[in-house]
Amino acid sequence: MMDSGQIRKIFESSVLVKQQVLADASLLDRVRQVAEAIVHCYRKGGKVLFCGNGGSAADAQHLAAELSGRFYSDRDPLDAEALHVNTSYLTAVGNDYGYDQVFSRLVKARGRSGDVLIALSTSGNSANVIRALEEARRLGLLTVGMTGATGGRMASLCDILLNVPSTDTPRIQEVHMLMGHIICQLVEAELFAAGR
Repeated sequence: MMDSGQIRKIFESSVLVKQQVLADASLLDRVRQVAEAIVHCYRKGGKVLFCGNGGSAADAQHLAAELSGRFYSDRDPLDAEALHVNTSYLTAVGNDYGYDQVFSRLVKARGRSGDVLIALSTSGNSANVIRALEEARRLGLLTVGMTGATGGRMASLCDILLNVPSTDTPRIQEVHMLMGHIICQLVEAELFAAGR
């Protein structure tokens, strides 16, 4: 039988992770750095690409939509895309080349020096995300990682690492979305003088 005590404990664990982020001045500053880098990218005519698997793919797509659609303001669209949204491409490349190349091949096709790649993986060890980061660095993209506590193998491949202080996948993903929403809000406000 479910009880409200269990629900309360889940809420408390989510709040605790957010409090740990709030107490980490360095991590908060890295969130600001990501927003500033994206603003710079857009002012230079660049784009923001996202990649992730499973729930992180959903989060990547959500954040790309916040930039390419709108966040708070009625404004021009920004060039942002999640690299998994073309299922014909995804299944063809997964079948013909291997799933570990599904993101890196699109980074190679679409990425240009000065663009930003935001890679999401709670473990920091997803092989296809690692390959995308490697290709992005080769091409001169700014690489941003959104991970759990350790950063995993992604840590050494990211110019800016937003590593949530948790090993609990749902709690990490909740904070990824919070950070992502903050970044989208800051970017929109800076580029379009948006306000609520």
